[in-house]
Amino acid sequence: MKTHYSSKGKAFPLQIVLVVPFLIQIFAAVSLVGYLSFKNGQRAVNDLAEQLIDRTSEVVDEHLKSRLSIPQTLNQINADAIRRGILDVRVGGASRRHRKTLGKYFWDQMQAYDLTYIGIGLTTGEGLGAARYDGKTITIDDWTANPPNNTTNYATDNQGNRTQVNNRFTWNNFSEVWYTQSIAAGKPIWAKIYTANFPTGPYIAASASRPIYNAQNRLLGMIATDIHLLKLSDFLRTLDVSQSGQVFLLERDGMLVANSGTEKPFTLVNQKVQRLRAIESPNPMIQNIARHLQTFNGFESITKDTDFQLEVQGKRHFVNVAPWRDKYGLDWLVVVSVPENAFMAQINVNTGITIALCFSALVVASVMGVFTTHWIVRPILRLNWASEAMASGNLDQTVGTSRIQELNTLANSFNHMAGQLHESFTALEKSKEELEDRVEERTTELKNALEELQRTQSQVIQSEKMSSLGQLVAGVAHEINNPVNFIHGNLTHVQEYTQDLLALVQLYQQYNSNPASEIQIAAEDMDLEFLQEDLPKMLSSMKVGTDRIRQIVLSLRNFSRMDEAEFKRVDIHEGIDSTLMILQHRLKAKPEQPEIEVIKDYGNVPLIECYAGQLNQVFMNILVNAIDALEESNAKCTYQEINDNPSQIRLRTSVVNSTWLEVAIADNGVGISKEFQQRIFDPFFTTKPIGKGTGMGMSISYQIITEKHGGKLECFSNPGEGTEFIIQVPLRSKVHGVI
Repeated sequence: MKTHYSSKGKAFPLQIVLVVPFLIQIFAAVSLVGYLSFKNGQRAVNDLAEQLIDRTSEVVDEHLKSRLSIPQTLNQINADAIRRGILDVRVGGASRRHRKTLGKYFWDQMQAYDLTYIGIGLTTGEGLGAARYDGKTITIDDWTANPPNNTTNYATDNQGNRTQVNNRFTWNNFSEVWYTQSIAAGKPIWAKIYTANFPTGPYIAASASRPIYNAQNRLLGMIATDIHLLKLSDFLRTLDVSQSGQVFLLERDGMLVANSGTEKPFTLVNQKVQRLRAIESPNPMIQNIARHLQTFNGFESITKDTDFQLEVQGKRHFVNVAPWRDKYGLDWLVVVSVPENAFMAQINVNTGITIALCFSALVVASVMGVFTTHWIVRPILRLNWASEAMASGNLDQTVGTSRIQELNTLANSFNHMAGQLHESFTALEKSKEELEDRVEERTTELKNALEELQRTQSQVIQSEKMSSLGQLVAGVAHEINNPVNFIHGNLTHVQEYTQDLLALVQLYQQYNSNPASEIQIAAEDMDLEFLQEDLPKMLSSMKVGTDRIRQIVLSLRNFSRMDEAEFKRVDIHEGIDSTLMILQHRLKAKPEQPEIEVIKDYGNVPLIECYAGQLNQVFMNILVNAIDALEESNAKCTYQEINDNPSQIRLRTSVVNSTWLEVAIADNGVGISKEFQQRIFDPFFTTKPIGKGTGMGMSISYQIITEKHGGKLECFSNPGEGTEFIIQVPLRSKVHGVI
């Protein structure tokens, strides 16, 4: 009985069935990849430009807030000091000492802040101020009410003392904008931007002005603080966008304030500084953006962030305009522009390369498909011929082997069905065992990965805590620093005034031995003799106290190192001393604990390259552990034993082999056993009671020294004899490519 199978449709050769769909798929994939690459490139450019503009606008906003708040804050501090009588602004008549004192006061503030000018103008027409006209050297201006040539500019030494006369010029308070606008407003304002051409160069500044009053609320004049606007241009040039785009600031009347280009926001006409309107800028990009903004019904109509795209010289630019205001009257526009070709150039190149590679893959795949199908079809045809021969009754058929394992298996299955089935079961059992082994290995790997993740998470949390603590310490130190410096700076004057008053009282007693009875009674009630003796001592004690506070603040700032988060060269002794200052409260003697003596053996070591804040964290962890060990040791000893063996911490620094810095921190506490020494740097390992330690301090310290600095951290200890930690870090680290 024979069965015949026929096809109603047209049959295709196997080569065409294999090659054509394969080529169609590749062609479709190439087309889709090219199209998506182009569209994604455009979308990526828009997203990237928007992100860059937003980030730049945020950076500019934060800089303006922080920089422009300083003059107004400083004016308020000085105005309050004048109103309370703390700061004497009398500059006329015979008060020459007041002039010098006031000049030094403004000179000190110029040293503390990056400002261009601080000064006062009085209703009498007189005034005094400290200036940094050339951006570097601080001079003092002192003027009278009688122009011309009524102003003298003095050079100063490094203490703020006047040394010589630089020049003289004419000044009139009542004709200057920065004076008249503030007096007319009767409140703190930003005066109109002021320009001048001094011998040191062009001067263009924003002036924060504020009226000043005495304790009886009588108007004395005004106080002003200037910021040179070229410093804003210098800041804008540091932004990443300034290499390919533009960032500039505008007033509402269209006048340029600052810009990120090399062009100045002003020009010199007959040796006079003349400000530029944005539409007159020599920078074509600023000109075109300003003209486009004028189409929005003028600059005044822009009240919120505005984004648009602008075509300039055949190139498209992304532009963002954002208003910037403060409560003292500043109303500027921040404009950020980024050219599209800054992003599209590389994207177009990458898209072209992608398409070329796809088409190359298409050609190669087509050629390989033809050869592959030919290689596959020939063994199948031979197997087909053998099958037809067997179907016709010729059973003595063999199929020759090929280079394709699957076809060889198919050919052998005709004669070895049972054997192949047995081999399949054997292979299946073997695969099962291998799978179980792989599952077990994978489980072990996942367990190790989980432990590593937990360790890393704890380290991150600890690092974040230290970072937050550093920020808090730096912030507190900064906030304390200003009032302490103010008190410390004025104590000298208070002491001088007190000595003068006491000297006057002594002269009065000397030449008036029989004062009135009321004066004698008052002197006895206040114990004048004791007051004369005790008041200078009290002032000296206050000065010692403020010196101590300043040292503590400096130590806090040095320890936090918030301004030195990057890899840089520092004095290692400064970091150690700052850490000891912070731990001073634990080193001092207490009723329940004796004093811990710190012995320093500092060597002559150079500056080293390191992460200063993280290295201070290592010193803190080791010193805290040493103090804990000494306190534990003292708790177990008698009073006599403590006197015989007082608590000590030894600090030693030295240079090893001229390339390594070695810091040794040793204590004579309880020590660490050999068993615990092997695990001292393991995460979560601690010998302290629950709640006293997390076990991460030494682990993180080890990671900071070895991984961050490429150094070594070793522990040497004998139970009952103390512990010594030795830190070795390279003077010039190779971790960051420094050789």
